[in-house]
Amino acid sequence: MAITMKDVAAAAGVSVTTVSFVLNQTSGQSLRPATVDRVQAAAQSLGYTPNRIARALREGSSRLVLLRAGSLRGSGLTSLIGGLQDELRRHGHSLIVTYTEAGDDDLLAALAPRHVLDLGRPRQPGFTTAGDGGWESEMARHTATQLNHLMAKGHRHIGFVCPPNGLLVEMRRAHVRQFLKDAGAPGPAMLVLPEEQSSTWEAVQAFRGAHPEVTAIAAFSDHEAIRLLAALVGLGVNVPDELAVIGFDEDEVGAWWTPALTTVKIDAANYGRRMARNALGLPDEPWQGHPSKVIVRQSA
Repeated sequence: MAITMKDVAAAAGVSVTTVSFVLNQTSGQSLRPATVDRVQAAAQSLGYTPNRIARALREGSSRLVLLRAGSLRGSGLTSLIGGLQDELRRHGHSLIVTYTEAGDDDLLAALAPRHVLDLGRPRQPGFTTAGDGGWESEMARHTATQLNHLMAKGHRHIGFVCPPNGLLVEMRRAHVRQFLKDAGAPGPAMLVLPEEQSSTWEAVQAFRGAHPEVTAIAAFSDHEAIRLLAALVGLGVNVPDELAVIGFDEDEVGAWWTPALTTVKIDAANYGRRMARNALGLPDEPWQGHPSKVIVRQSA
């Protein structure tokens, strides 16, 4: 038989209403700490599990948050999801992640999530996405972290390597262009890697021939950076003496490459926690550490 709030109330020696206030974390109630502790201890000892369906009917929504990740992948997204999930759990909520860009009206109707977060449709630079904890709107800051490292090394003719298309790709391209313009440096030379790995060498060789002035390349992500490094090794280009390469959104594979990939590590877990608090209507907590930093290795 399922344990109910009435069972918890009897074990704790309080009313069912008091149990409801404690377990639902109802605000505005002046309960003594000893009473709260007694109710929580009774619930734990009895193995009480809240009836989420009944709660959803009372509140008009479930204690679920839906994250639409779209086509996004990578270690940064994994860390963001981890931070988001941990913070939601702290406040009695659960996370569901979808990776499809198709309509999910049926899913929304079935789950009645309290909040929907959409990372699958990035906005243009300067657009602040409400509730994302700053993850999207601060991409320009992370790009600046990447490019500042190259400029501090004396590089002014900088390239940018990226996949063929995508809204996030366009956003990052715009951030790179704006940063170099503000820095008074030449505009970036764009290297678009083909989808077929077999064509990468030809694309990199053509880029080198067309842009001999470029001494460093910033990558859209570590994935593109490693593809570029593989091609450069095959073409006999010395990294970083002839061409420096820096990745973005650290992937552990980059540390195993030769030369080991210098990259930007984003504190995505912290953004996830802030995203969760935004979704629940809670104030942001002070930022711990740095939103992004360069992991210096051998390639730049």
